[in-house]
Amino acid sequence: MTLVLTMICACNKPEPEELQPQPQPQPQPPTPIEDTTVVEEPQDNIYQFSVLDGNGDSVSLAQYKGKVLLVINSATQCGYTPQYTQLQQWYERYQDRGFVILDFPCNQFGGQAPGSYDDIHNYCTNNYHITFPQFAKIDVNGANESPLYTWLKSKRPGPIQWNFTKFLINRDGEVVNRFSSSYNMTRVEEAIVDQLGE
Repeated sequence: MTLVLTMICACNKPEPEELQPQPQPQPQPPTPIEDTTVVEEPQDNIYQFSVLDGNGDSVSLAQYKGKVLLVINSATQCGYTPQYTQLQQWYERYQDRGFVILDFPCNQFGGQAPGSYDDIHNYCTNNYHITFPQFAKIDVNGANESPLYTWLKSKRPGPIQWNFTKFLINRDGEVVNRFSSSYNMTRVEEAIVDQLGE
């Protein structure tokens, strides 16, 4: 009887731990790879544009980052053409403080900017001694208008009415004001100085 009980107890004795079946590890989902792609927000400032210089080469306006800009559409045979005198004075006066004038000749108003870029540039340098950047002729209204002007007009709406309309751009590349051809030039200068700050 003792032998039978011993055998029963031996049969019910648990197996050593190392002989018991071990639970199988469950497969883990792969660790997701972190997406480190940097998606830049589209720019909404003047620096997103490139324009053509007098030689037909592309010029990125990003080179003017941090500057206060005055963008004008000009003509050489307009009643407002003498504004070039004041514009050049402003450029000389404030250039060291970060002021730049961007001049875009345009022949859409009364055909008052005839001739090639060289004709226009020579006229302006000989008669008004301009030294600020002057770019290739463009359209500022209509089907062939410059994308730059499409954007400028989206910020200060309305078609360009005449030569020497002016857009004032702050140091962040944003349009802060628009002045008509006949707007008081003293007030325009005050607005420029205000953007330049100390």
